[in-house]
Amino acid sequence: MPTAFPFSAIVAQEEMKLALLIAAVDQTVGGVLVFGDRGTGKSTAVRSLAALLPKMQVIAGCPYGCDPEGDRTRCADGCGGRAAKGVTKTRAVPVPVIDLPLGVTEDRVVGALDLERALAHGVKAFEPGLLARAHRGFLYIDEVNLLEDHIVDLLLDVAASGENVVEREGLSIRHAARFVLVGTGNPEEGELRPQLLDRFGLSVEVKTPNEVETRVEVVRRRDAFDRDPKAFAQRWKTEDGKVRKRIAAARERLATVTVPDSVLANAAELCMRLGVDGLRGELTLIRAARALASLDGWETVTDAQLRRVAPSALRHRLRRNPLDEAGSGVRVERAVAEVMPA
Repeated sequence: MPTAFPFSAIVAQEEMKLALLIAAVDQTVGGVLVFGDRGTGKSTAVRSLAALLPKMQVIAGCPYGCDPEGDRTRCADGCGGRAAKGVTKTRAVPVPVIDLPLGVTEDRVVGALDLERALAHGVKAFEPGLLARAHRGFLYIDEVNLLEDHIVDLLLDVAASGENVVEREGLSIRHAARFVLVGTGNPEEGELRPQLLDRFGLSVEVKTPNEVETRVEVVRRRDAFDRDPKAFAQRWKTEDGKVRKRIAAARERLATVTVPDSVLANAAELCMRLGVDGLRGELTLIRAARALASLDGWETVTDAQLRRVAPSALRHRLRRNPLDEAGSGVRVERAVAEVMPA
């Protein structure tokens, strides 16, 4: 297995790294959209984070990676049937990062039923797709703004339900498909459909560093990694271990972190002031702030966490304002200063 670039060794891009950490702590935040220049470490950050996450327990032999502790999500035709018979062997596997390439077919995404075998032998023969492989991990889409519309529709349905359903000629297969959706792209190459844009919990803008010292350090670390990946990873092993422990502790703590009514009120006021449609903005804002508080070791969410996550949670949900030439991030920061002055 190739050695991943250490997450702790990524230079700058703090907002992107924080958004990925939040999504790793609380999957219900809804994934991360990263827009920006090529060569700014977008895909590197995703793979680096997945590589340092603790291995997950799956039911041995299950093609969908079902959780041994999650009875409700077990597939009925696979591990759920074996569990009913008292046969539940488990094994530890790395958190998956599955690429969804442009031009991918529908069958490759959702899976394919072997109709000939089903009709001839009466057996439901199903070849799991990318959604099955991404379950409980990350589904990574590079150039997400160039994705074909019918694939976007599929992703919207699965993201909303957490379940993949394949129906062909009266046959039906369903399995859990819950994953952190991570999309990257360049805004100059096309816009994202509003329906899919809204499904991403957090949105991050990354830019090429414009400080000489930062650029030099990026090149130095990348060159050292390319020349000897194992030695470079070993040098950063301690720092990555700290991040791993921080994520694990945050996951354990998350359920006990409380959100005061005053913070809820500020989140609602912020979304109203910015004209955010629906209530998904408030939900994402609160979930992201709670995950951040958990990462920081806090037992209660404060306005400090709300301020930090507001740009990522809301910038992609704003309507265009022809009378305001400021970027969406600036508009969010301006509203934050008005609602929650430091």
